[in-house]
Amino acid sequence: MDQAEITQWAMSNGWRDVGGAPSLIKPKSPKEAIARLLFKATVVQFEVKKPSGTWEKIGSAAYADIKADEETGLPQGLGMEKMPGLNKLMQDNKDQKVFASFG
Repeated sequence: MDQAEITQWAMSNGWRDVGGAPSLIKPKSPKEAIARLLFKATVVQFEVKKPSGTWEKIGSAAYADIKADEETGLPQGLGMEKMPGLNKLMQDNKDQKVFASFG
């Protein structure tokens, strides 16, 4: 997957552009990102915000090494499977985006 494909996947699955990076936000704090994807020249990093407010790198992979899961479409190789509740967080963000478009 390349940067455009990862960004397209993220935006269609509830991620939002926060500070120039596809991010998932806290459902109760819509301006605060809790997970993000950082695009570097040759790699993508998946980071999660710790309770202390610092970012922790969960995984990093070269663009060529990232493959979409056949069942879920989730990019494999970034360690996203290590984050419990990621699918629920993505669904909450997706729902929030849909309902925000009604108001």
